[in-house]
Order: sequence, then structure tokens, then C-alpha cells
Amino acid sequence: MTVEPAATRLRHQVPLVVWLVLVWMLLWGSWSWANLLSGLVVALVVLVLLPLPHVVGGVRVRPVPLLVFLGHFVVDLFVSGAEVAWQTVRPAGVRRTAIVRVQLRVDSDLLLTMVAEAISLVPGSLVLDLDREQRVMTLHLLPVRDRADVERKRAHVLVVEERLVRAFGAPEDLEALERAGAGARDEVRTP
Repeated sequence: MTVEPAATRLRHQVPLVVWLVLVWMLLWGSWSWANLLSGLVVALVVLVLLPLPHVVGGVRVRPVPLLVFLGHFVVDLFVSGAEVAWQTVRPAGVRRTAIVRVQLRVDSDLLLTMVAEAISLVPGSLVLDLDREQRVMTLHLLPVRDRADVERKRAHVLVVEERLVRAFGAPEDLEALERAGAGARDEVRTP
């Protein structure tokens, strides 16, 4: 077992400390020196008592693909929110829902979690299960019109995965995405 130098450990923990202090301040609802200092103390206690393992491979942020992901994500939020809202207030209500399984292509814990979170945050879709070993995500979709709509929504999960991989993925993740894309193109060509 290798021991990590304190400076390296601290450098990896600073963003988490900042995030925990920010959440603490938001929970209190007001800015004050007392809230800032108590948030810092709470964050340090949490990190000492509940140390988190390092994310293998780290995060590589690519600004342009990140902006593309965020733009599409905001549009998805509004469009899906309006669609779900309409389904709940219309006289007929929600008629059809679906539970589907989607085979994801990447093998990164971080990216799988990001895909699951991005999908769950959009109204009308909820991740029910994520099989880490098989990389299969089970989703509840609301509303669905027909089989073609279900397939469109299933394909959209793969689009979200691709956008996140392009924004945050390691080179191995990008290669896995390209291999899966090449395999899918070969399947289409095969009679």
C-alpha cells in the first residue's frame, strides 16, 4: 500500500471542502462569517471521519463538449418538464408509461453515475437500477406514445452518455464509444 503525500491529498480534497462549505451555506440560507467558519469545520470533520476513495482516472473536462452537453441538458429539462406537466393536467391524464433497459457502452464508475444522474434529473425519466457489472440501466419513462417513442427515448439515453463521455471521458472511454459506434454501424450493414 502506497502512502500519498499530504500535499497531494489536500489538493484533491480542496474542491470537496469548497463544495461542502457551499452546501452548508445554502442550507443555512444566509452568508455570515460564522456560517462560513462552521461550514469549514463541518467539512473538515466529514472528510476526516468519512474519507472518500479517489476517483480512478480522475476527470478530464473538455469545455466545448461540456457546453454542448449543458445546452442540450437545459433544453431537455424544459421540453420534458412541459411534456410531463401537460400529461398531469390534461383531462385524460397519463395513459402509457414504460420500463426499459439500456445497454451503456462505457465502463467508468464516474461516467455511469453521471449518466444516471443526468437522466434522472430530466422530468419523465427515472433510473430504477444500474447494473454496474453489465453496464445496464433500467429506466421508467413517462409518458410514452408508442413503441417508436420508447425506442427514441432509449436512444436518447445513449446520446446523453455520448455527450458526457465527450465532455468528461478519458481516452479509453472515448475509444469504447467509438468501438461501440463502429459495431453498431457494422450491424446495420449486415443483412
